Amino acid sequence: MAYLAGTMVLAVRAGAPNNGRGEDTTARVKFAQMRNGRHPYVSAQAARRWIRETMVELGTVPSPVTRVGKAQGKAQKANTAADPIRFVDDDLFGYMKAGAKKDDSATTLRDSPFMLGTLLSAEPVRITSDFGVMSRGVPEPVLHGHEFYSADLVAPFLLDVPRIGTFTMPTADGVGRPNYLTQEQALQFADALAVGATTAEFRGQAAVRLPIEERRRRASLLPGAIANLSGGAKQALHYGDRVPALMVMAPFAGGVNPFGHVIDSDPDTGVRIRGDVLRQELAAWAGEWTPPVRIGWRPGFQDQAREDFEKQCEEEIAEGTIVVDHPRTILLQLAADLDEGRLDGWFDDPARP
Repeated sequence: MAYLAGTMVLAVRAGAPNNGRGEDTTARVKFAQMRNGRHPYVSAQAARRWIRETMVELGTVPSPVTRVGKAQGKAQKANTAADPIRFVDDDLFGYMKAGAKKDDSATTLRDSPFMLGTLLSAEPVRITSDFGVMSRGVPEPVLHGHEFYSADLVAPFLLDVPRIGTFTMPTADGVGRPNYLTQEQALQFADALAVGATTAEFRGQAAVRLPIEERRRRASLLPGAIANLSGGAKQALHYGDRVPALMVMAPFAGGVNPFGHVIDSDPDTGVRIRGDVLRQELAAWAGEWTPPVRIGWRPGFQDQAREDFEKQCEEEIAEGTIVVDHPRTILLQLAADLDEGRLDGWFDDPARP
């Protein structure tokens, strides 16, 4: 298997973890207007930043960012080091470093092995406006306001495991640039770090690959970070837990994610996992995935929905085809399995007839 596909749910309670553009003295939350009302959301960019910063808190050295270009509101850029050999976040999250025209420098880019959708509220929400006053020691109080909400935010994700630590080299006509490193760059960095990178063919293109030990370590950092996830705006006023309340994931041979309708919301009871839908999807994709389906479900979150789900999938749970545990336990076990080599089959594309 090559791809880890899944869906996660973050429970936001009286929070405003990702704000839009402010209006006058009021901070606005982001929302999507849909036919049944307003659905607040957290952008994938914000959530990916939370994961990156949690990785740093856990000891990962981040790729340095440099702001270049003109003044605010005009042509401007910010680049990381664009060095995925030395910096794990450049490898996992991708980058684009545009070269300066005056120097005739090449643009270097890498699309992200870790893909994450928008964390969108499963149900329409009435957004709350909060009014504040700063009046300490000033004769005329300063007025301000902001918005917040309570919602269960749902997003799909996909991790292209073989791409981790693997960098294709562009041909003369530019093919391969989305994973770009020149062979000289890659082998020079690798030699300097004594990591033993080698050349290989990857998906029909020449590539440089880091050793399996390093690729295992890098892959394990993502579930490890999500198991300890923190971040978001307005934490002083709306502190909240960011570790997923619910998630479902499984390895697939191709870059598909069939869990789009597995997690939904009942109008009366809220977010749930549809056991009947999950069973039908797994049957439809038979041969394209390997058990177990890993489900993380926090105690106290939608207990009735969990009881209903476990009844629907009683047979699969008994057989071990579906494993249900705390999200943190599931994620940390997955990180350990990746790092300790028990899932090495995930790091290469499956053979096709």
